[in-house]
Amino acid sequence: MAPWMWVLLAVGGASLVARLLGAPPLVVFALSAAGIIPMAGLIGRATEDLAHHIGPKFGGLLNATFGNAAELIIAGLALREGLLPLVKASITGSIIGNSLFVLGTGVLVGGLRHGTQRFDAREASRNSTMMLIAVASLVLPATFAAVAPSEVAVEEVSAAVAVLLLVVYAAYVAYSLTPAGHIDLDEEIGTHVDEEERAPWSRQVALLVLVAATVGTVVLAETLVATVEAATHALGLSQFFVGLIVVPIVGNIAEHFSAVQLAAKNKMETALAIAAGSSTQIALLVGPLLVLLGLIGGHWLTLVFHPLEIVAVAVATFVFAIVSIDGETNWLEGVQLLALYLMLAIVFYFLPLPAVSQ
Repeated sequence: MAPWMWVLLAVGGASLVARLLGAPPLVVFALSAAGIIPMAGLIGRATEDLAHHIGPKFGGLLNATFGNAAELIIAGLALREGLLPLVKASITGSIIGNSLFVLGTGVLVGGLRHGTQRFDAREASRNSTMMLIAVASLVLPATFAAVAPSEVAVEEVSAAVAVLLLVVYAAYVAYSLTPAGHIDLDEEIGTHVDEEERAPWSRQVALLVLVAATVGTVVLAETLVATVEAATHALGLSQFFVGLIVVPIVGNIAEHFSAVQLAAKNKMETALAIAAGSSTQIALLVGPLLVLLGLIGGHWLTLVFHPLEIVAVAVATFVFAIVSIDGETNWLEGVQLLALYLMLAIVFYFLPLPAVSQ
C-alpha cells in the first residue's frame, strides 16, 4: 500500500478519537471520509489476491461481491438512518462518476501519453447494454409514478424491478465466466503486477485483511453517516450533492486510481473493464440490493429518482456507448467525458434542496 494510504488510515483512526472528544461534525466527517479511502483500497487488494488463490471463476464472483463494498456499506447505513436523498444520489453519482470521471481521466492521461489506445469493444458493448437496462429501470418506475401516483404501487413496482435487475446481473456474471463471455485480461493484469513487483498475499492474510477492512469500513461509514447532516449544513451543501460527488469518490478512489494508472501504462483494456464494470455493478447489483434492504428495514427506497438524475444516467450511458463503440480512445474523448461530468456536477450543485425527491 502506498505511503499516503497509510497516512489516510491513521486519519481514519483520528476520526474516531475526534468523535469521542466531541469535535465539530465537519471535522469528524472529513476525517472519516478520508479514512474510508484506504479501507476501500485494502478491500480491493485483498479481493484481488484471494481471487489469485481460488481461481478465475470463484475470483470473478468474489470481485462481483466486494467490488463496491465501501459504497454499499455507506449507502446501507445512510438508508438505515432514513437519508434517502443521500442514498439515491450515491447510486446515480457512482454510475456517472465511473462512466465519465474515472474513464475520462484515464482516457485523457493515456491518450496524452500514447495517442490512440485500442481495446476489445465486446465487453464495453456488453456493459453499455447493461447500463441501458439500468436506465430503463429508472425511466419506467418514474413514468409509472407520474401516471399512477399510488405510493404502495410504486413501492411494489420498484421491488419487482429490483429483483429483475439482480437476476439480469447474475446472468451477466454467469455469462462472463463462460468461454463465450470471457475476455482474457490475464496477460495485462499479470504484467501490471510484475511492473509493480508485488507478490500476492497468502490466502490467510488476504482473508484476514478483507474481514478487517470490511469491519473498519463499517465503523468509519457509521461515523460519516452520523455526521453527514450537520457537516453538509455547515458546508451549505445538500445531501443530494454529497451523495452524487463525495460518496462515490470516497468509496472508490483507490479503484479509480488503479484505472488511471493502467491507462497511463497503455492498458486501456483493463482500465475500461474497471470503470465500466463498476458502473454496471452499481446499477444492477448495489442499487437493487439497497431497494430490497429498504423493504426489509422499513425505509422504502423506490426507483423513482429525481428527473435530473435520470437524465444524467441516460446521458452518461449514451456518451459511454458512443466513446467505446469503435474499440479505441484518444485524449480528446477524455476531455469530452470530463467536461460532461463537470457540467452535471455544476447542475447538481445549484439544484435547490427542496426539489430533491425523497
